[in-house]
Amino acid sequence: MKTLLTTLLCLLLSVTIVKADGLKGHVYDQKTGEPLVGVTVILEQTKLVALTGLDGSFEFKKVTPGKFTLVISHLTYKTLSQSVTVVEKDNPHITIYLSERNSKGLSEVVVSATTKASSEKTARKLEQKSQQVMNVVSGAAIEVSPDLTVANVIQRVSGVSIERSSNGDGQYAILRGMDKRYNYTLINGVKIPSPDNKYRYVPLDIFPSELLDRLEVYKSLTPNMEADAVGGAVNMVMKDAPNQLSLNANVATGYSQMLLDKGYTRFDAGGINSKSPYEIHGKDYNATPADFATGTLNYKAKNFAPNIVAGLSVGQRFFHNKLGVIVAGSFQNNYRGTTSTFYDASNVGTEKYQKISNMRERQYSEQQQRSGIHAKIDYAINDNNKLSLYNAYMNLLSFQTRDGITTNVGNGFDPVNGNAQLTYQSRSRKTDQKIYTSTLHGEHKLVPGTLKLDWSAVISSALNEVPDNTTVDLYGVRTNFQDARTTVSKSTRRWERNTDNDIAGYLNLTYTAKIAGTKVDFSAGGLYRDKQRSSFFNNYKFLPTDLNATYGKDFSSYADIKWNIEKATGAVDNALTYDASEKTTAGYGMFKFKAADLEVTGGVRVEHTDQGYDMLFARGESRPAGHQVYTDLLPSLNLKYQLTSHQNLRGSYFRSLNRPGFFELVPGVIVNEDYTERGNPDLKRAIADNFDLRYELFPNHTDQLLFGVFYKKIQDPIENTIVSDAVRGQDQYYTPGNFGNARNYGLEIDYIKFFHKVGFKANYTYTNSSITTPKSYRYTDDKGNQTTGKVDQTRPLYGQSAHIANLSLLYKDTQHGWDAQLAGAYTGPRINVVSQFVDNDYWQKGFIQMDISVEKKFRNHFSIFAKAGNLLNTPTTIFIKGANKENQDVPGQNNANETLIRKDYYKQTYLLGVRYKL
Repeated sequence: MKTLLTTLLCLLLSVTIVKADGLKGHVYDQKTGEPLVGVTVILEQTKLVALTGLDGSFEFKKVTPGKFTLVISHLTYKTLSQSVTVVEKDNPHITIYLSERNSKGLSEVVVSATTKASSEKTARKLEQKSQQVMNVVSGAAIEVSPDLTVANVIQRVSGVSIERSSNGDGQYAILRGMDKRYNYTLINGVKIPSPDNKYRYVPLDIFPSELLDRLEVYKSLTPNMEADAVGGAVNMVMKDAPNQLSLNANVATGYSQMLLDKGYTRFDAGGINSKSPYEIHGKDYNATPADFATGTLNYKAKNFAPNIVAGLSVGQRFFHNKLGVIVAGSFQNNYRGTTSTFYDASNVGTEKYQKISNMRERQYSEQQQRSGIHAKIDYAINDNNKLSLYNAYMNLLSFQTRDGITTNVGNGFDPVNGNAQLTYQSRSRKTDQKIYTSTLHGEHKLVPGTLKLDWSAVISSALNEVPDNTTVDLYGVRTNFQDARTTVSKSTRRWERNTDNDIAGYLNLTYTAKIAGTKVDFSAGGLYRDKQRSSFFNNYKFLPTDLNATYGKDFSSYADIKWNIEKATGAVDNALTYDASEKTTAGYGMFKFKAADLEVTGGVRVEHTDQGYDMLFARGESRPAGHQVYTDLLPSLNLKYQLTSHQNLRGSYFRSLNRPGFFELVPGVIVNEDYTERGNPDLKRAIADNFDLRYELFPNHTDQLLFGVFYKKIQDPIENTIVSDAVRGQDQYYTPGNFGNARNYGLEIDYIKFFHKVGFKANYTYTNSSITTPKSYRYTDDKGNQTTGKVDQTRPLYGQSAHIANLSLLYKDTQHGWDAQLAGAYTGPRINVVSQFVDNDYWQKGFIQMDISVEKKFRNHFSIFAKAGNLLNTPTTIFIKGANKENQDVPGQNNANETLIRKDYYKQTYLLGVRYKL
């Protein structure tokens, strides 16, 4: 049976050559049997030269019959000569095996410092040799892809979908239908803190993709890994020092189609103070309008807004490869635009045929300055002791203007005569997010072959700062603001800032012994992390005093309005001003052995959590301070059975958890633009039991077939929903809660196949989840009688799409230096907002994202490349299932099967650049 399965799958992943016209052949690695790409094949006595393609194949056409000598050469392999005889037709297929100059193969998962660390070969080998279920995107694949950030790269991985930011770029990863909260992020295997002001998940758009050697996505855990991942873990392996001098540089420029069509609106952020008047002058200071910069109130058009992308990395090893040094940096300055339409449907579904009240049209302009730098020094003291110091700094600086009009489309709306009541809303916002991490790492073979120790000391910090976030709301009629009331028109200026500071230590000890003739690795270790969070919020509210005096003026400059401060000391007494801490202590015991074709990795992990918060300005909350202490026992077992040298069958089980974020526990209330948010001090951690089964086939170093199924059972899953206040039923809050049990299961298929110059990568994931939560209903019959109540309703988990698919078509002509990739990603419908009412959840419509990239290499180490994103101009569409008959006269509400809530358009982006590689 095993032989039959192997034969069928090898036929699926191979090309059979029946007849040879001219001369054809393949070149393989002598040790691994894998096809070699980019090998030079010279047919002496002629002028014919060929380079092997993606599957190691080469071909010479129209060769005159005779005897020739083939010379096969590659930089890292020994040159080989072979005599061949060519006849008119039916020439035999030539198979050539090359041996490496330094034959140090990838016998283990550990990748040594070499230029091959980012290759496709390394990525496939890591997937094949790993202890757990994982997927790898190589640095080589990242370089030729259309993606500029890690968030966009990760959407190409099976089982992964992304959440977009307001400018249409990817921002957060959803793994196997589990919301972003159920995953964690690593840099070189070390967890990093998040700059998010509320949650612990890390925005992946802060990381430039060109700094990576590869991207690893772990879908099962081992005992020596931190356990707070239900969906999985994302590990960014950064560039390492190569054996020889390596210099990579690139620069590119481009444009956004939206800005070409709509233009770009900016504000002057130069005068913004990073601190509020409250912080500068003290809590008793009465601020005046003169304390606030006017640049955030003054919008101006920018005629030329090109995108700029640049990167540089330099690395080498010295002193007979004992010392490795690499420094890499990236800078991206991108301008984006978004056109949005919103509908106020907060009560749709609570009453049959309830009418939408407001329609909001918004135009976003955003400048993003993304910069990253990392440096690593590693030194091999001797064969048994190694030290390394790694530092990374990532920064995402954003300047966003939002200009919009809200139209009252309630009773009496007349789009022809224009008698609708309007609200003009503008916002200027600067956001600064930073992540810094420093790791000192040591590896020691205390007793070579028997006892080894590794340790890490880590200092990390994450900052999110939004200074002088300015909004302006002006109420009036379509023609002017003459009838506007100063009591409802307003402006707010607010400062938000939060920092997470982590100090952590890791220790792992491994003892190797032979038991019954089998080598067994016993590992033990743990970690301690002290996380401290500080969060600050300061809000000032302004009211206009002379709005009628500005009748007929263009309100692109709101500095023309005279403003009075409602509360001169500002408001800091809210839920976003607090201190919090989380101390995690963990220990584990693990064993690993291989008996015949079966490899077993298992053990248990214990994690103790001490988490608490302290509200600095409590406003009558019964629990202004809170504390949670809990300990979890988390077993895991990973099995890998080697069917053949190129086939694996994997099975795994692990128990994991998901801790609440700090803000989710703080019971204070925050009033946002779209809803009022409140924390839940009784929120519990979620516990999940996770099962995996996967078949793997790696016929060579580039091709693969992976087929897997997974099942997750989650106890006390955490989801946000809109709920009514227990005391005052008319008050509604968006708040997190635990909702019984949930389950999540599905299947994944990965298929990669390369032919001579053409290849394709495809994956598909089906996910099905269910969770049952209480929902309210309220209906009024034709006689005016109202019926209210609650009922349990089963739905998918928040953020889970039933269908996710990726297809990438690749072209690689090594001989002429061409690389091209057309990549498409499909994400099926998923819940975007969970409602408190029956059949009233907000859904995001399924969408296809299509991108393309092309690169042409020249012999002088230079290449030119082009990238284009969102070719189909795919919008983000949010809707409620079911038509609303009363809204048929509202613009945009023309679908008989849904109520449209929001639609965002981003249009295409273009980039053209040059690269130098030594």
